[in-house]
Amino acid sequence: MRILGIETSCDETAAAVLESPLRVRSSVVASQIADHQPFGGVVPELAAREHVKALPTVLSTAVAESGLGWEDLDGIAVTRGPGLAGCLLSGLTAARALAMRLDVPCYPVHHMEGHLLSLFLSGESPEVESLCPALLLLVTGGHTALVRMEGPGRYQVLGRSIDDAAGEALDKGARVLGLSYPGGPEIEKLAATSVDGEVAFPLGLPSGEEARKRGGDFPFSFSGLKTALRYHVEREPEGDRAEVARAYQAAVMGTLARRMEQALEVYDDWKCAACVGGVAKNGLLRSELERIASRRHLSVRTVPLSYCTDNGAMIAAVPLLRAVEPLAAPVGAEPNLPLMGVRLR
Repeated sequence: MRILGIETSCDETAAAVLESPLRVRSSVVASQIADHQPFGGVVPELAAREHVKALPTVLSTAVAESGLGWEDLDGIAVTRGPGLAGCLLSGLTAARALAMRLDVPCYPVHHMEGHLLSLFLSGESPEVESLCPALLLLVTGGHTALVRMEGPGRYQVLGRSIDDAAGEALDKGARVLGLSYPGGPEIEKLAATSVDGEVAFPLGLPSGEEARKRGGDFPFSFSGLKTALRYHVEREPEGDRAEVARAYQAAVMGTLARRMEQALEVYDDWKCAACVGGVAKNGLLRSELERIASRRHLSVRTVPLSYCTDNGAMIAAVPLLRAVEPLAAPVGAEPNLPLMGVRLR
């Protein structure tokens, strides 16, 4: 089975061709970072227009680089949500038209499930049984969650952010520090130039019944951390920005690592711990997760860096790894599409 995956949920126009058993034949990503940098973040209307411009080239390149022809495709997979409404519609419209033209099924995919199943996109093509049940830390620009994965299509959301996502906190923190978008890599780069200092920020570990009601058993909160950063910079405008970046990054990654550590203690049947999503590229986070997992003699699975950020391969992987009902009629975008009945935002 050969699937063309299309991803347009935010600011990357991406397409990939995968075949079963799971193998990536091509993956093409057109990033819009340069378009949104002047604004310090993603402008939804601009992003949707750029998707429309980029899709023809991205799709044709992905098929050409796969070594296949359009007639060799057995289906189209496309992100239905969550994401920015106009961006999602760009991809959905293209996918539906292609599926009709090629007379193949069109599979709607949950963007976050794509990230979860990117765990299987390594070159060694690991078997599901060897990794599950897995504890996955899902950290993207717009979502932060802890998920127990029993297998493809079987997920339990253990915790999620009750306000900002970790990626959002990094982007907003970078803006406060006068750094460019996207904030995560810029903060990591600046933090690497600092030595340990006295600056410290609180971890975003909310407690209490209200936090559990909104964020599950392991809730995250980053809005207070962002406010603490702003107050610190206002109090000490001439302070060492590198030291502040180091402390801020440590607080964000420390929050994620601490919740991961707590969740690992709940069950005793974990086969691996993993981190997926764009923030999974962060070196400090990866080293912290290695440290936590090694104490429990668990393996840590890391997604190849090219599949951490949004890409078409993770979308095409979903219908190859589990049964997905194809679209029977045109459907709208779902900007807040739930995962297993849980809204992650």
